[in-house]
Amino acid sequence: MIFSMTGYAAVTDELPFGGLSLDLRSVNHRYLDIQFRLPDELRMLESVLRERIAAGVSRGKVECRISFARLPDLSAPMQLDEKLLSQLIKLDERVRSALPTADSLRVNDVLRWPGMLGSDSLPVDVLTEKCLQMVDLAIDELSAARGREGEKLKAVLLERAASVDDIVKEVAPRIPQLVAAYQEKLASKLHDAMLDPENDRLKQEIVMFASKIDVDEELQRLTTHVSEIRRILKKGGAVGKRLDFLMQELNREANTIGSKSADVAVTQNAMSLKVLIEQMREQIQNIE
Repeated sequence: MIFSMTGYAAVTDELPFGGLSLDLRSVNHRYLDIQFRLPDELRMLESVLRERIAAGVSRGKVECRISFARLPDLSAPMQLDEKLLSQLIKLDERVRSALPTADSLRVNDVLRWPGMLGSDSLPVDVLTEKCLQMVDLAIDELSAARGREGEKLKAVLLERAASVDDIVKEVAPRIPQLVAAYQEKLASKLHDAMLDPENDRLKQEIVMFASKIDVDEELQRLTTHVSEIRRILKKGGAVGKRLDFLMQELNREANTIGSKSADVAVTQNAMSLKVLIEQMREQIQNIE
């Protein structure tokens, strides 16, 4: 399967002590770049999460965002920490003494102060296990999304590859026709000048012209590269970099055909090739 580097996955779960939500977002990138946005309670998991994500994603810029909304423990009686409250009052007085215009702490601020209503300890083992389960589910969901997008990109590339083949088939017979037309034109001029149209000079001119506009090798290489694109897409996996290299080779052949062109139709075909190759290259930038 071909995988896009663009995808999104979201997993949520409710625990007795709070709600967890985990988002994975990925976009295209030259390498694998994993970034995290974690609450303080889960920062110790970053290295483990990084290993899990790296095992499931080989390329792309991935952002892992985890949110944790803690629920109050209603089974335990609420009781203010008198010592902490006293310290907070003193700090409030010192701040307002230095900054008379500052607002005093409100009741809501005091009640939300960490540790004011008792211990803030969490069952870290349970939270860790649940996060790892969620990230595994999110990676599977992200891979599925990237796979669906990758199949769409594959269809587009195969369509463009078929168009390249059509142009090659259109250009190939034009070259002998151009040589024959050039020979006829020279022969006509020699006839008008009452010179022998079968002389060696005419033959040399025709050979030089045929050599100058000959793009048979370029057309063969285009056909070979297109066949390789199809083979790579069929094989699947992380193929973005190989396809990108092939786009460079296709573009080189298209440029050569354009530079050798002695015919408006061939020039237009070369331009059409470059447009197709650029369209393919843009899509390949999103392939893993």
